[in-house]
Amino acid sequence: MTSVRLFTVVATLLAASAAAAQDSRFARADTDRNGVLSRAEVDRGLPGIAPRFNEIDRNRDGNLSPDELRAWSANRKAAERKSEGGFAEHFRRADANSDGALTRAEVDKALPRLGSKFDRIDANGDGKLTQDELRRYFDAKRTARGKTSAS
Repeated sequence: MTSVRLFTVVATLLAASAAAAQDSRFARADTDRNGVLSRAEVDRGLPGIAPRFNEIDRNRDGNLSPDELRAWSANRKAAERKSEGGFAEHFRRADANSDGALTRAEVDKALPRLGSKFDRIDANGDGKLTQDELRRYFDAKRTARGKTSAS
């Protein structure tokens, strides 16, 4: 099995596992077993999302359905990826073999402007760039320009 196939299988299994865990938490919180969560059930069973109840309740019926929770969760994850300024997406596209690190060849092909800086960014000298190494490099550049990473 190729590493890309293996990665796809693992990603699919992890997504299914996360969905099953979410469904399990929903079922435990749904104490009246009517298939939706009232505000009281969310307060008791899922207190972490209670402050976001109105945001999640898209149809404004006073209950949260499994579909509303899934949509909210997916939107939240998309917003987190977007807030990274596309960094994670650029990294994923450049990581041709999906091993979580970029080789010099992957950088030269997908991110050629970083190619000449590869050795400076490769903090541990292992011939690969991780997301952490790239973040540290970009944070240092921002700091040198007088900006914080939140800028």
